Amino acid sequence: MSTLWQNIQYKIQQSGSKISLLIGINVIVFLLINATAIVEQLFSGFGNSAILYFTNDYLLLPASLPKLLTRFWTPITYMFMHAGIFHILFNMLWLYWMGQIFEEYLGNKRTIGLYIFGGLAGGLLFVACYNLLPAFTNVNAAATSTIVGASASVMAVIIATATLLPNYTISLILIGPVKLKWIAVFYIIIDFLGIAGANAGGEIAHLGGALMGFIYIKQVQRGNDFILAIDKLFKKPKPKMTVVANTTAQKRSHDLPRQDEIDRILDKISGSGYDSLSKQEKETLFRASNHSDG
Repeated sequence: MSTLWQNIQYKIQQSGSKISLLIGINVIVFLLINATAIVEQLFSGFGNSAILYFTNDYLLLPASLPKLLTRFWTPITYMFMHAGIFHILFNMLWLYWMGQIFEEYLGNKRTIGLYIFGGLAGGLLFVACYNLLPAFTNVNAAATSTIVGASASVMAVIIATATLLPNYTISLILIGPVKLKWIAVFYIIIDFLGIAGANAGGEIAHLGGALMGFIYIKQVQRGNDFILAIDKLFKKPKPKMTVVANTTAQKRSHDLPRQDEIDRILDKISGSGYDSLSKQEKETLFRASNHSDG
């Protein structure tokens, strides 16, 4: 048991993968809330949980603008909450699968930012639609509607990865090899059609997250990486180096690939897949990723 816990700690703290960190946070929050709620209900009766009432009222994202003003933290908290075991299971599986691919090609400095921005975009679109579209305002749906889950954030990662690597192929159980672009198209269609169903708010949030993932990668391909730019704002300035160290750093900088070369390789991946890269191009992308994560 201790070995298992040590492995989990390594994955979350030492491996450098932000996907493992995000999954760890989601699982811990889910277990903390639901395990304590079950213990509470064993003494108070099932279906009578003050813990679940509190979390649903104060941590889920409401569509009601007056309520949102008094729960201004919920655009963040809702994306780490889940409605059930299968809800978190499938979200975390997709986050793990697609997040591994995303970090392999773009490093791990953008993962948390994309997750947060995807969740915020999904929440914003949900609140906007429920307060502006007649289908929802005519029945005052915003008064009682909330959304919960990491799905919008996960959709941002899925669509971002598919936009970056549309021809990257993964094998799905019972289906076989499928390119990421078709997985993205399938989920977007399902979410759009689901707007007319019982989980309209959730489906709208998914589309908001998907849009954020698509826009982000398109901006990265144009040289505008706003997530990485925000990450750099919170970095401590590096201390000045000695003349010898500066000389060494200058020599190392010549070994780093140029940005236009990286952009060309990313464009080639988007057009014809990772397998189309030459050995030199793969090495160039690898060196760029290592430098980005340094």
